[in-house]
Amino acid sequence: MADLTSTFIGIKSPNPFWLASAPPTDKENNVRRAFEAGWGGVVWKTLGSEGPPIVNVNGPRYGAVWGADRRLLGLNNIELITDRPLEVNLAEIRRVKKDYPDRAMIISLMVPCDEESWKDILHRIEDTGADGVELNFGCPHGMAERGMGSAVGQVPEYIEMVTAWVKHYSKMPCIVKLTPNVTSILPPAIAAKRGGADAVSLINTVKSITNVDLDTFSPFPMIDGKGSHGGYCGPAVKPIALNMVGEIARHPETHGLPISGIGGVTTWRDAAEFLAMGAGNVQVCTAAMTYGFKIVQEMISGLSQYLDEKGMSLDQLVGRAVPNFVEWQDLNLNYVTKAHIDQDACIKCGRCYAACEDTSHQAIAMSPERVFTVKDEECVACNLCVNVCPVDNCITMVEMPKGATDPRTGKVVGDYANWTTHPNNPSAQAAE
Repeated sequence: MADLTSTFIGIKSPNPFWLASAPPTDKENNVRRAFEAGWGGVVWKTLGSEGPPIVNVNGPRYGAVWGADRRLLGLNNIELITDRPLEVNLAEIRRVKKDYPDRAMIISLMVPCDEESWKDILHRIEDTGADGVELNFGCPHGMAERGMGSAVGQVPEYIEMVTAWVKHYSKMPCIVKLTPNVTSILPPAIAAKRGGADAVSLINTVKSITNVDLDTFSPFPMIDGKGSHGGYCGPAVKPIALNMVGEIARHPETHGLPISGIGGVTTWRDAAEFLAMGAGNVQVCTAAMTYGFKIVQEMISGLSQYLDEKGMSLDQLVGRAVPNFVEWQDLNLNYVTKAHIDQDACIKCGRCYAACEDTSHQAIAMSPERVFTVKDEECVACNLCVNVCPVDNCITMVEMPKGATDPRTGKVVGDYANWTTHPNNPSAQAAE
């Protein structure tokens, strides 16, 4: 099996799978069970300042979005940071790290946005033996109203300032956890780097309301007839997370900044995609909460087998897709494909026909015997038919070779050309 040993900003772990800061990492019992199941590391649920304990709601804390088969697609949570005393958490972290020295132990932190608060908590955690800290600048509910969480993460100047305090008062590696609730992820990431962050982690949860009860007219989760926005996570946020990870990995000012990828990692394949898009490791929450800690075993075996089949190492996978992540204007406009339907695999459900006929380009014909064929002269290769077809690989997009004539446009397929040089581009014409 491929070697999955991971070194992330100098922190070693037996594999790149960490549990994210969340309910699964809130106490010693949970973390010990996680390490026994095989997780390479954990980010301990966010700690706050000593003082009056955090008060969480005593009703439902989660809302959910399900697929048609009741598969959990996303969780919305209104839980706050740990509501257990700081000293209790620190003592537990110390014991667990002593017993599992080969596992990564990161402590998530969130305190008021003043220098003394950060100085105080950093001095108190350094003797736990933890490997690093993660600054929670992402929580969109509860703590944000108190000037913490995403209230900090949405202001690059605050990110840079607090990160600099942490690096000044502690020698521990520092990961800055970024909020997705911004117009662009780049200014926060650049600010974290300027402040001296050793890495960034993303994404934190997306500010959201999952659904509304149509009898009580309250958002979920409902507390005494009222609801509030919460943080959305799970498989549904993976596309947002992949894009933001890739943006940081490819941008000149942040390229090379280590990234811990978070957001909908459920299988080894999800993890491999994050790694290929530039993440050095991944953090998991919703999948563990849905299926239990042993899900990591499938992730480990699957990623190991994939790397063996590809003949590559873990390090060789990291960032492999970044050079292929380009702006729309750099895409090849002379690349032409057409949909092809495998008649042997077709179950004659007609979903491709209905979708194309009603909402796309009327490029699929249906015979009286319900045989579906593609009309190349109408097909723009939008890929909708592939996405709605319930049979894997029944419909595929086949590339037209260079020199062939596209029956839809009457033009010969040529060499690579993008929008920056296209004759329809007014800017390109002006440059001539």
